[in-house]
Amino acid sequence: MEHATAPPTAPEDPFPDDAPTRRPGRWRASAWTAGLLLAGVSAVLGCRAADTDAVTPVPQVLAFLPWLLAPAVLALLLAAYGRWRVGLVWAVAVLGGLAWYMEPYGKVGEPDGPPLADLRVLAANVEFGHGAPGLVEAVRKHKPDLVFVSECDRACQDTLREGLPKSAYPHRVAAGGDGADGSVILADVPLKRAEGVRGTLGMPGAVADVKGVAVRLQLAHPMPPTPGGVDRWRTELGALRDFAAAGDGRPTVLAGDFNATQDHAAFRRILGTGLHDAARLAGASRTPTWPTLLPRPFGAQIDHVLTTPDFAAHEARFLTLGNTDHRAVLLDLTLHRP
Repeated sequence: MEHATAPPTAPEDPFPDDAPTRRPGRWRASAWTAGLLLAGVSAVLGCRAADTDAVTPVPQVLAFLPWLLAPAVLALLLAAYGRWRVGLVWAVAVLGGLAWYMEPYGKVGEPDGPPLADLRVLAANVEFGHGAPGLVEAVRKHKPDLVFVSECDRACQDTLREGLPKSAYPHRVAAGGDGADGSVILADVPLKRAEGVRGTLGMPGAVADVKGVAVRLQLAHPMPPTPGGVDRWRTELGALRDFAAAGDGRPTVLAGDFNATQDHAAFRRILGTGLHDAARLAGASRTPTWPTLLPRPFGAQIDHVLTTPDFAAHEARFLTLGNTDHRAVLLDLTLHRP
């Protein structure tokens, strides 16, 4: 008597059909959570790829683009746990896109002309002048040739006058006065006042005489991209771009608190005029300068020293001054003869 044999059973698919009705509740919850995380990260990444800062909250999140790796990795794990194949592919693509944009932007060579002069540049936001005593100590220690100070009110400027000998920094150009409005450029090389970029906060300009070469100087301090203030932030960064574009190749240093990172389209448009980020040249394009409340490597690099291709950058340091939410940027530059 023959016995009927049961047909062989197919091995269980470790990634069953994506239909939510076929999954246990915990799988569905994991897949939905992964989808929400990926949708948010993808929206910001899409704006980065489209070269736009869009609207709130995209500009604010773009400042911390590298840290979107955390929700993307979490989404990958949740998609794996929820056995959601589409989500796995989506998460891998998002992680690849983030990794691509985390790479330093642009490839820059050395200047062609012979070296003319070494310049040490320091840019610091002293937060309503509270960081002025720490700035005085840093300047005394590191002896920069050019100092760009944002949010330096009248009391802060008095502290700098008292703490730094006039013989060391005889040349000063200031703009604004009270609170965050005040800014000042100090120099141990001759300065001639120039028309600064107009903005909500003081942004002085000058021309420095560096061994007979006129170097344009401009302090940058546009308003931050707060909710409701993105248009003003974009406009003031655009004014800084216009200043950079008007240089016609003349040696230029544009430094300060830009309230923007390399992941903001409005900032990259300034670089598009031919300026280079000196921290990038020195291999430190992602070192955070704000906020000091977060330990390194967390935070965002929103303070920059931008230069024309006449300058080479050798070393970048980021100084904690105390009593300010920004780290100061210290760059060693070499001006090459045009």
